[in-house]
Amino acid sequence: MAAMHRFDEMYGLAPTPADAPAGPLKGLEGAVGAGPLAVPTDKLREHYRGYASWLAAQSGAAMQARRDEAEVIFRRVGITFAVYGAKDEDGAGTERLIPFDLIPRIIPAGEWALLERGLQQRVTALNRFLHDVYHEQTIVKAGLIPAEQILQNAQYRPIMSGVAVPHQVYSNIAGIDIVRAPDASGQGQYYVLEDNLRVPSGVSYMLEDRKMMMRLCPDLFAQHRVAPVAHYPDLLLETLRASAPTGASEPTVVVLTPGMYNSAYFEHAFLAQQMGVELVEGQDLFTRDNFVYMRTTRGPKRVDVIYRRVDDDFLDPLVFRPQSTLGCAGLLQAYRAGTVTICNAVGTGVADDKSIYPYVPKMVEFYLGEQPILNNVPTWMCRDPKELSYVLANLKDLVVKEVHGAGGYGMLVGPASTAQEIEEFRAAIIANPSGYIAQPTLSLSSCPTFVQSGVAPRHIDLRPFVLSGKQVQMVPGGLTRVALKEGSLVVNSSQGGGTKDTWVLEA
Repeated sequence: MAAMHRFDEMYGLAPTPADAPAGPLKGLEGAVGAGPLAVPTDKLREHYRGYASWLAAQSGAAMQARRDEAEVIFRRVGITFAVYGAKDEDGAGTERLIPFDLIPRIIPAGEWALLERGLQQRVTALNRFLHDVYHEQTIVKAGLIPAEQILQNAQYRPIMSGVAVPHQVYSNIAGIDIVRAPDASGQGQYYVLEDNLRVPSGVSYMLEDRKMMMRLCPDLFAQHRVAPVAHYPDLLLETLRASAPTGASEPTVVVLTPGMYNSAYFEHAFLAQQMGVELVEGQDLFTRDNFVYMRTTRGPKRVDVIYRRVDDDFLDPLVFRPQSTLGCAGLLQAYRAGTVTICNAVGTGVADDKSIYPYVPKMVEFYLGEQPILNNVPTWMCRDPKELSYVLANLKDLVVKEVHGAGGYGMLVGPASTAQEIEEFRAAIIANPSGYIAQPTLSLSSCPTFVQSGVAPRHIDLRPFVLSGKQVQMVPGGLTRVALKEGSLVVNSSQGGGTKDTWVLEA
């Protein structure tokens, strides 16, 4: 693994300037360091200059007070996530705050414009692929993707074959994970790390992080032209309504949640409240004559669009898991009849499986006739004997992931693993090579982060949220996740990661 670049979001991804401080910049007074933040301003990336000047004038005590206030407010509002498998001392499940960092990640207008075009292109191609998978399968017939990679994929849903969905959009809400890392010339380049097309989460933290920054540091927003994100719920509702079945002039939209014990329940309730729609559980819904209704105090009300935050397997006990109580019996029959829209569509998981990820650039070329704007991270597929041989010979230098893994689990970060961990993973790969992919260990960009010792570099990624209905649109930025453990490359909240506000500066 390449050595961590010092604040390379602030300085760029070239090697750290010789006159920049060698160690983590303490730069804050009081308990977390001493003196002003000594940033050599002639080396700063232009879009960080104003913020760096503001930060240099802050005291450690003031920054600490802001962080404490943020924690109190987040806890009061209930911005938590459940940790599956974790128990408190009384044996009950635990809820945790996702740590919020006070120092924003800043993206200039030109970089965001490129990202936006690339995201629109990628999500459009992925939706074309999903339509093709469940209809003509032309990409398979063209020999670009092996049939077994799709038809034998655990996320492929044969019941969706031939089903028409509004505007041929399967993933109405996509979360695309982006990282910035050096290319061959040492310059910073954005790469797509992962496509999340089923039930991507995290947008509520993007919105709440912005509200918190505006509350704690209002003067910064007077000094910087930061593009707004608060209108995301309006765009989401517009997208959902536009996806309603034909003839629904005033569509009724609901958010379907597994319930309060789900790790993302706060987000489900938050988005329903922000959109002004009902938050429902499976028991609140029923079907009659191929229509879906929700129970209300005034009697049954027909539902036109379901923004589901429930996985496929639990949506309908008559089709998937018979024991599931999270969905609604008969939902899939109504869905296939075209009387209700489910967003995201059933079966989208086949396109965000990590075994399909390496083919996305080919999808862009095949369906759109364009060259990909955003590159994939180079990827080895362990199901291929030659690539498996390379991976097994280089485990200590690679990141290996389960194709169905999520949340930072089921992966090996070779440079940060012990010899025993590597050998255990080697055995797992050999036992099931088609279940794994491998990638180089990128030197992810790092951003100044306020930690206990002061201001220090921590690795980050970015999850923009792309909405697809009659058009593809998004708010500027997304959720920046930060690996708070020094040297860690894992940004997931379940693995100790935190979040930052993401600023896209308007031109």
